[in-house]
This record gives sequence, structure tokens and C-alpha cells, in this order.
Amino acid sequence: MEFIGYPTWALVYIVLFSGLCFAGDPFVNFELIYSFITASPLGVPQQVIAVNGNFPGHPLNVTTNNNVVVNVTNKLDEELLITWPGIQMRRNSWQDGVRGTNCPIPAGWKWDYQFQVKDQIGSFFYFPSLNFQRAAGGFGSFIITNRPVISLPFAAPDGDIILLIEALRQTLDAGKDLGMPDGVLINGKGPYRYNTTLVPDGIEHETILVQPGKTYRVRVHNVGISTSLNFRIQNHNMLLVETEGHYTSQQNYSNLDIHVGQSYTFLVTMDQNASTDYYIVASARFVNESLWERVIGVAVLHYSNSKGAASGPLPPGPNDFYDKTFSMNQARSIRQNLSASGARPNPQGSFHYGSINVTDTYLLRSMPLVTINNTLRATFNGISFVNPETPIRLADNHTVKGAYKLDFPKKPLTGAPKLDISVINGTYKGFIEVILQNNDTIMQSFHMDGYSFFLVGMDYGNWTENSRGTYNKWDAIARCTAQVFPGAWTAVLISLDNVGVWNLRVENLDRWYLGQETYMRIVNPEENGETEFPVPSNVLFCGALKNLQNTVVRLQCRSLVGN
Repeated sequence: MEFIGYPTWALVYIVLFSGLCFAGDPFVNFELIYSFITASPLGVPQQVIAVNGNFPGHPLNVTTNNNVVVNVTNKLDEELLITWPGIQMRRNSWQDGVRGTNCPIPAGWKWDYQFQVKDQIGSFFYFPSLNFQRAAGGFGSFIITNRPVISLPFAAPDGDIILLIEALRQTLDAGKDLGMPDGVLINGKGPYRYNTTLVPDGIEHETILVQPGKTYRVRVHNVGISTSLNFRIQNHNMLLVETEGHYTSQQNYSNLDIHVGQSYTFLVTMDQNASTDYYIVASARFVNESLWERVIGVAVLHYSNSKGAASGPLPPGPNDFYDKTFSMNQARSIRQNLSASGARPNPQGSFHYGSINVTDTYLLRSMPLVTINNTLRATFNGISFVNPETPIRLADNHTVKGAYKLDFPKKPLTGAPKLDISVINGTYKGFIEVILQNNDTIMQSFHMDGYSFFLVGMDYGNWTENSRGTYNKWDAIARCTAQVFPGAWTAVLISLDNVGVWNLRVENLDRWYLGQETYMRIVNPEENGETEFPVPSNVLFCGALKNLQNTVVRLQCRSLVGN
């Protein structure tokens, strides 16, 4: 199946596929070729980043504990890194694919990522992490299927639907307001013409074919750069069963807010009559809906025995303009299924996080953009992060002095905001509390690579120590990306059992690009090779170590110039 796209809108990508997996294979191999192509789904030609000639890229399907080898070919005219949010890269931050852990793949080179999806299941995605490349595409879903010996906490679905949502805009480094996207796409296609005034003629829309009475697993990923989207399927309940690698308590939603960087899995049964087709809708949240009406994404759900086209008004989204608690309460309602087994036989609830003593607390405060050295920047605790020239663990391995600082503050600084390469010094086997205080004016998504955390609380106002009395210490959902509402806080608990260097960031691409990130360095002082892998043989060198990029490594990376 071929996918096309366009980099100045919000996109929803859905693909229907049968249950492909690699059960019994210890190694699975993929080849991803990154290149620019031109696509015009809304009628205006635009350059996008394709994967193997497709926009968006096809899903990568693996099974728990598979060893994964991904050969990436960079046919762009710029450097490239691919990151895998939610894939924990146990003992192996060398493969994480962000600027603080890896040197970029040069234009015209190939490079192999090699990692194991150890003890993981669930719905994730991959994307290019440098600068604004994600805003041009280059992303796709990454699905980890459970081993056959581990039972699903629900009946096996009859098919899978994957959905990616992606918002693409320009002028970010100028610090300007992002404004509206040019449109919302579904499967790389524009909206169904549900309204002849709002949707021009001649735009191709997506149609999803389903069988009556069948139940489908719908995996939804918001890979956008800034826009929260509300997702709904007309007249169909969506039974939430999993998010970002953990099974949830099963409950029905008629619609769900999906924030930037988040992934959800639903079961949807085709139990409606087939008198007409049905709308699939993705609409922007926390915006002036009358202005954003023209950028709603609409696809068609087509029963095989349908008797007519979809018509009439779209199913309404949340009516909460005067109720700012609706979306937060919806988020609070998502709980962990304590009795279900995830990737391992033991139930998810067997780890009693609520009874573990916290060893350290970090309060990370977000503020509106500030001016530092005549440039607009974004900050955590008054620090706007500057990416190191030499990746952090590589600098450690080669004793590069001054590559970064282990002095990230545990609470906001009182002085003027500043640029710095300030990193959190995490304690191996510690159990930390991180409070995300969003004093910015926009909805934010917080993500941590290498880990899942327990999302134990959120509320409006400023966090205080008394806020701990509201924490969910029993069945909080474990995930890797959490929404943080403007003027509110979110609290997470993290067990630091994965050695390496791990990126903490806001997934809002404008804020991330402008410095709202840091890293957590976690080192085992008694390292004997069992808790962290050594430097990979094909490691790329840059910064202070660029002269080590020797002939052997160059041959491993296989320059494509002239090929």
C-alpha cells in the first residue's frame, strides 16, 4: 500500500493489516530508506520525507524479546537520526537515536540500529529526531506482539487498524505562533467531503473496509508536533485495552483526547446496521473550534454490506468549552489492568510501586518562551538545553572533559534563564518522583526515553507537598508519555533500573527544538558488563571524537555517494 502526505497540516494515518508477527524468530530485520518525495494530498505539491518511498512509513511488526536489526539508509541531503519512543532499549541507550546519545547518520550513509524488545508488548512508533524532520514525515508505527505463551486479556481481534496522527507546520525557530495546520489527513489523504463549503471538491479521502459483526484492534498514535486531537468513530464504542505497552482496565469511550506523542489501543466491534457508511473523525482540541472547523480530518468506515454513503453532520466532540476538567478527568479514568499479564507471565499489578520509598524528587517547571541571547528559547527550571557536540556516554567512554554538566537543578532556578548542557545525575536502582509543572499557556506532552513511569496524579494549580495525598498508589497507568495541562501539574514515579543516558523532553516539537529537554544519566558504579552493553562496533563519532571516525567504521556505514 502506498501512502502520501503533505507537511503543513495535521495527519491521521490508518492502515488495515492482518496479524503479521515473527513468532519463533530470534532476529527480525528491516530496511528503511529515507528520501524526499513530492506529494499533493490537499492539492498543493510539497516535499515530504518518505520511508521506502511511502509517506507515512509502513508499520514494523515484531514479537516480545525479538532482536531487531534496522538498516537505515539516509538518502536525504542532511543528517538523520531515528528514535523509538517507548522502546526501552534495555542496557542499550547507544541505540536510542537522539542527539545526546548518538552521532547523526551523515547524508548518503547507511547505519544499523540493533536492539532487543526485551519484555515489552504494545503500540509504539518511530520517527526522525533531528531538528524539524518529524514535521516533514519519516515516521511509522512500531508494534510489539505478545508471545503465544502469554494470553491476551481479551479475545483475539479479527483484524488490526493502525492510526497515526501528525501535525506539521513551519516557522518554528522564529518563535512565531504555530497557528492552524493546513488540514487533517487520514491515511495520507484529505477529508471526506462531508460539507461542500468546508471541504473543496477533488480531494481524495480514505475509506476503511470492515466486516459486519467483526471486532478490530484499533491502534492510535499521535505523532504530531503540537496539536491534541479528539478521535471518534460515529455510533461506535471504543473499548480501551492498552496504552504504550501496558494493558488498561477495560472501559468504553465514545471519544478520546489523544495528545502529542501518545498511543492507545481500542477494540471496536462493527455492530451497527449497514444502512449507511460511518464517519471516522479527528478534530483539534483546546482551540477555537469555529476557526479550526476547516481542518477536521474525516475518513469513511465502510461496512462490506453498506447500503449508502455517509451523510449529515459529523459526530460531535466534547462540549467542554466551559469545563476544563473534562479532558483531565478522562485522563484520570485510564487505569492499569492489575490482573493482566503483559510481556511476562506475572500480572502487571505484581509491582507494588505505591509502597516503595521515593529516593529523590525533581520538579520540572515549564514557562512561556523566554529570550536568551536575543533568541526565543524554551526551558525546564530556567535552563534551555543545548545539545552536546559529543554524545554523553560516548564522552564518558573516551573521558571527554566538559562535554556536559551533571548539575541539573531539582527545582526551578531563581536567577535569569540560561543556555546550558545540564544533565540529571540519576542514581541506579533509585525510585524517583518527577513533578511536571506546566506554567506555560499550551498543552504539553512529557516523554522519557528508556522507561515507563507510573502516572500517579494530575491537577490544576501549582503542585505542593500536600498534592501527594491525591496520588493513585494502586492502579496508576504505566506509560512513557504524559499530558500536562496548561496551568496544571502531572506527577510520575520512575524506577531507575535501566542503565544509560535517557532523554526527558516535551514532545511538542517547537518547545523541544527550542531547548525544553534534558537527559538523565544513570550509571551502575559496579558495572561489570551485565547492566550496560559496551560501545557498539559500528558507533559513529562526532564532536571532540570526530577524528576517530576511522576507515573501518566508514566501510561499515557504506557511503552511498555515487551509488
